Amino acid sequence: MPDESSGVRRYAGARVRVGGGRARLCPAAAPGPDMVAGQFSVLSPGTERRHLAGEGRDAGYMTLGRAKESAGWVLAPVPHGAAFDPTCPGAVTAPPGMAPNLAALARFQQMACLGLDRASAVRLDDAVVVGSGPVALGCALELHRRGATNLRVVTTRRHPSIGRAPGVTCVPLAQAGRGHLVIDAAGAPQRAAGLTAAGGVLGLLATPTAEDTLPALQAHRGGWTVVGMHELAPVDEGVYQAAFSTVAAWLADHLDPALAGAWCRTIPGRLAPELFGLLDTPRRPTEPVLLLDWRTS
Repeated sequence: MPDESSGVRRYAGARVRVGGGRARLCPAAAPGPDMVAGQFSVLSPGTERRHLAGEGRDAGYMTLGRAKESAGWVLAPVPHGAAFDPTCPGAVTAPPGMAPNLAALARFQQMACLGLDRASAVRLDDAVVVGSGPVALGCALELHRRGATNLRVVTTRRHPSIGRAPGVTCVPLAQAGRGHLVIDAAGAPQRAAGLTAAGGVLGLLATPTAEDTLPALQAHRGGWTVVGMHELAPVDEGVYQAAFSTVAAWLADHLDPALAGAWCRTIPGRLAPELFGLLDTPRRPTEPVLLLDWRTS
């Protein structure tokens, strides 16, 4: 997105505009000086659905590009397919040779890594994640990396692919019980709050709406710790890249390649309007991580 503090535009040529319930394609822009072309971009379904219903705006926030073929992918917080400055705030670089879908999965896991670093003394043996999309998948993987072996994932989907993540058991809301660590990865903070045990930690990983509220009296009496886990919350210099490098290396060493295929799908960028039209329907792709390929679009 534009760097508001300096007035410098960090990207050019967003490929998708949304608003009024529809998405439309836009032409590519030639990269400006010191910019790289956006070759892939990643959907965040909850955010995309909210923006679809609003006024016209550039869509997306995670685009991949690189300066040369031998370099690692740079993932930048800019709209779908835009050319961008690889040094823009919030950009991270994947190890050379890492596939774009694995880099995207690592980026979702990075969100949970940074958020959990803000939640001290959490009990990983009694954790609940609300949601089964890409944010929830990244969170489940990060909890497993940290030692969780039995994780309840609350979802309304039948046979969600997140159920193949290590240690995950998918349950409906009525069967979830309470947990000492509950993480909202679906933008449903009230639902997550209802699952938080006394003395527990409630983590807000997905972005809520401006109208969402939390039960303050229940949090007060229950002695909860509520942790904001926004991915771009302030951190010391170098922490953002270090978190990404840590989870990317872990995924490269531990993830079964077959699972990457089950969790990630790449779709030609020219089909973006059709894909956006499916996000709120039963025909939405089952893979949590959806990439748009802009190289030939």
